[in-house]
Amino acid sequence: MLLRAGTVVDATLIAAPSSTKNASGERDPQMKQSKKGNQWYFGMKAHIGVDADFGLVHTVRGTAASVGDVVEANTLLHGEETEAWGDAGYQGANKRPDAKEGVRWNIAMRSGKRKLLDKNKPVEDLSDRLERIKASIRAKVEHPFRVIKRQFGHVKVRYRGLKKNTAQLHTLFALSNLWRARRTLMGAQA
Repeated sequence: MLLRAGTVVDATLIAAPSSTKNASGERDPQMKQSKKGNQWYFGMKAHIGVDADFGLVHTVRGTAASVGDVVEANTLLHGEETEAWGDAGYQGANKRPDAKEGVRWNIAMRSGKRKLLDKNKPVEDLSDRLERIKASIRAKVEHPFRVIKRQFGHVKVRYRGLKKNTAQLHTLFALSNLWRARRTLMGAQA
């Protein structure tokens, strides 16, 4: 289960208490707010890089929720990949100053643009099929998020500050790798 030539990147919001009913009378100063759809969230973001073949997390970064996905895109690569996949929030990752040489980014088309495709036209139907293939590859990055949020119940931060919460994310994603590979590991034992 070695790292292959592709990485899938994504981020998720993790909520923090927005209450000011504490000793200092303030919210956590390192947590920020972010808008997703029409909903505002206060907390942090967990950015991960996942192996495109096995779906195992190899890179974890914790930032304030206000940090854009594309800003962290190139820091999520392990350095040996030739392909990288991301959702529409990563558009322009290949043009950033920290872009890695030799990595081809496969970024999803914005949903509004995709809805306008006419599937009766062969070229646009082919574009839609290509987007479906990209989505099936990108789906691997969602599984570790489901494991830490549903299996492990990590939907809110436990500590104040990004450093402690990022350290906990490293542990949780390492455990999610074991969770994902448990059948393979148990099969090797037998």
